[in-house]
Amino acid sequence: MTDPTSHPTTTDAGIPVESDEHSLTVGPDGPILLQDAYLIEQMAQFNRERIPERQPHAKGSGAFGHFEVTADVSRYTKAALFQPGVRTDLVTRFSTVAGERGSPDTWRDPRGFAVKFYTSEGNYDMVGNNTPVFFIKDPMKFQHFIRSQKRRADNNLRDHDMQWDFWTLSPESAHQVTWLMGDRGIPRTWRHMNGYSSHTYLWINAAGERSWVKYHFKTDQGIECFTQDEADQMVAVDTDYHTRDLFEHIRDGEFPSWTLYVQIMPYEDAAAYRFNPFDLTKVWPHGDYPLVEVGRMTLDRNPTDNHAEIEQAAFQPNNLVPGIGPSPDRMLLGRLFAYADAHRARIGANYQQLPVNAPIAPVRTYSKDGAMAYRKTTDPVYAPNSKGGPSADVAAHGSPPSWHADGEITRTAYVSHAEDDDWGQPGTMVREVLDDDARGRLVDNVVGHLLNGVTEDVLKRAFQYWRNIDPGIGTRIEDGVRAKQHEKDPKAAQQANPARTTMQQKA
Repeated sequence: MTDPTSHPTTTDAGIPVESDEHSLTVGPDGPILLQDAYLIEQMAQFNRERIPERQPHAKGSGAFGHFEVTADVSRYTKAALFQPGVRTDLVTRFSTVAGERGSPDTWRDPRGFAVKFYTSEGNYDMVGNNTPVFFIKDPMKFQHFIRSQKRRADNNLRDHDMQWDFWTLSPESAHQVTWLMGDRGIPRTWRHMNGYSSHTYLWINAAGERSWVKYHFKTDQGIECFTQDEADQMVAVDTDYHTRDLFEHIRDGEFPSWTLYVQIMPYEDAAAYRFNPFDLTKVWPHGDYPLVEVGRMTLDRNPTDNHAEIEQAAFQPNNLVPGIGPSPDRMLLGRLFAYADAHRARIGANYQQLPVNAPIAPVRTYSKDGAMAYRKTTDPVYAPNSKGGPSADVAAHGSPPSWHADGEITRTAYVSHAEDDDWGQPGTMVREVLDDDARGRLVDNVVGHLLNGVTEDVLKRAFQYWRNIDPGIGTRIEDGVRAKQHEKDPKAAQQANPARTTMQQKA
């Protein structure tokens, strides 16, 4: 019996429907009819209800919240959202990099950490990770890197040999791979991991003075991570563990928060710094540029429609508000194009009109028409015009964020600073940041990863790769692999079906 207080089902045009259960047929036993518009609508919509998943960062979820400034950094930036006492609404999305939408949350993989601030000056997007560095430093290699972490063309399987082949031929990956294979390679939850811009940005104050900055979102819940065995067990128990954990804690009023700090480098320091400060594979030592508090991000509202509010959320680092600009970081400059283009391909040209992506600031643009456009366009639709249309404020915004650059046009790596090498920082991390126990777990993690189908030629390069990071660690990794590489997988043997094994033995 229908609940008299419930609302009647309608078509997508708002027309009441006769039944949620039965198609229109010729008699009770006859065929269905093409004129059943509601049935056709339901089937056609179902066939189209999935949009393409993201290339990297396909698996993830997020939440809404706010950012509140708790310190005064106005002498470094005029950006409205970072002025004292300002509170800004936001949406975040956390994700894995390599896995598809259905992949486990607890694979060993970097985690995406993206934030969209709905500021009074337009949307400001920060696209980062839970690590302060990345595998590569030039966008020419980005597509190839992602493909090496995905699936093979022949058998459609992920392949450790393919991953290590790419990494060992790309020495700049060493710092990020050391992070990935260490204790922080698998966060216990999204709430218990930091977020980093990784990239360097330009801050500009009201006087036009410039500084270079890196963002650090430090979790207020503390850092907690899974061991490899714990993560493997969680894959079997709950493939959506991180997604579930965030949703349930926010639902229960346990709102996670992160304190935002920035490292600030005076503009003039960059040219003579000992390594290129815009190299995405490097960190700035805190002894040189200590953390400066900015404010706190709190997540306090779950999505009510994950597809509409999270899957269609479009984060893009080219969304830069007054007071914030890009840096010469090559990966960042490549991403200024790539992310927005990915959204146009995945969601459509008018993706920024969707509610989750729409700014709270007024939109006065000459962009018009296209599929799914629902923001009204009014004449004039061209510029310049004499009909009262919007015009750029040259006095206020005529000088874009900029830096000095010169030299011959070339295709080269960073080579202009004394310490622009690939092995120094990961070696320091292994020797000075990790303790003996952490170094042991790092070795075990790498050994386990290399034992999973990596071919001999790639293995030899991997051993040298780790010796370049640290000779002792490289030797321990080679010894560990050589001691076990002819063994069968002990976990597979333990998990084999005993009854099936007995039957095979009898046969």
